[in-house]
Amino acid sequence: MIHQKTNATGISRRGLLHGSAAAAALLAAARAALPAGAFAQGAGPETKKAILGYIALTDSAPLIIAKERGLFAKHGVPDVEVSKQASWGATRDNIVLGGERNGIDGAHILRSFVQLISTGSVTQNNVPTPIYTLLNLNEDGQAISVSNEYKDLKIGKDSSPLKAAFERKKARGGELTAAMTFPGGTHDLWVRYWLAAGGIDPDNDIRVIVVPPPQMVANMRVGNMDVFCVGEPWNEQLVNQDIGYTALTTGELWFNHPEKVLGMRAEWVDRNPRATQAIMMAVMEAQQWCDKRENKDELSAIVGRRQWFNVPPADIVNRLKGDINYGLGRKAAGTNLNMKFWGEGGKVSYPWKSLDTWFTTENIRWGKYKPDTDIKALVDKTVRSDLWREAAKALGVANAPASDSRGVETFFDGVKFDPADPMAYLRAQRIKRIAV
Repeated sequence: MIHQKTNATGISRRGLLHGSAAAAALLAAARAALPAGAFAQGAGPETKKAILGYIALTDSAPLIIAKERGLFAKHGVPDVEVSKQASWGATRDNIVLGGERNGIDGAHILRSFVQLISTGSVTQNNVPTPIYTLLNLNEDGQAISVSNEYKDLKIGKDSSPLKAAFERKKARGGELTAAMTFPGGTHDLWVRYWLAAGGIDPDNDIRVIVVPPPQMVANMRVGNMDVFCVGEPWNEQLVNQDIGYTALTTGELWFNHPEKVLGMRAEWVDRNPRATQAIMMAVMEAQQWCDKRENKDELSAIVGRRQWFNVPPADIVNRLKGDINYGLGRKAAGTNLNMKFWGEGGKVSYPWKSLDTWFTTENIRWGKYKPDTDIKALVDKTVRSDLWREAAKALGVANAPASDSRGVETFFDGVKFDPADPMAYLRAQRIKRIAV
């Protein structure tokens, strides 16, 4: 039996099945209208246009490359726009609006965003906006960085030395802050997991704040934060400007962890199944290009351009290749901690339901969902691995994943997550907002 300790927003089994009945009915009706295959057959895409948002982070590269290399045009959707968003909050608001109301139809988004928006947990007035996860854009390639204020501690995977340092700073009247990019999103969950593993309660020992990715470095420069978690190229830029150092990459926290996804409004996908397939095929082809080592320099030069990131390629390319400059004289060349985009048979791109099961479970841990949330029902409604498999088949992908589970996952502190038993994982966590 799980007892809730703090107020939580989210959905219960009853809320999922009844409170969101209108949204569920909409999805069911739309799917029932489709022919036998997940993608309707026809002469071509229903529309040549969609508006896809992105944040200036290296893991948005597949969308940018699909546009720059003409892959959207190749697959029959030449008018797809890739539109920069100011923050994850702006991305959320524009997805809720939709492209027909001057918003966006989909985006490069934090993996857990799909469930958070679909349930209304993070939307205005908690109104659900059904979203589908179509594919996973990347694995790894994020990092947790620490201010030079703590350079004498040379913090690494073990965050516990920060606990006493934080207590001393707090005793002096200092304010402690850990920055991430959106509540319940990947960076929030990474920094929380890391702090809690070292005995630091992210809700009571430090204040967790939201800062848009491109503003992380500037805020640490002026002393607004002690720690931050964000994607690249901002950790590398922090080190290059000697403002702070990287404690660990997120691949060291959970190797081959999923990160961003291509998510699109369910209404748009259900109305435009052939255009959806075309978009997915373009992005999947771009992922294959991005994954090749010989393309890393060109990739960095393209996304670094003013119209995309406006960041020097030198701040992008090294970590793409697995060459990690942590700062403080610590370097590691040729690691397997580089950002992955495709993998054998598309296993990086594939939207594993077992991985969304972890994100939903972890958000229960921190009070973003109610403890009785029906995790499986939520994941099944939002993750469209069936659409991925059809797009992969159309692309001629060999050895594509056939299962929706990647199996048991192991974290850097030895904790294991079995997607078949999420409650066992929660029981193993010392610091959490619920009692199990």
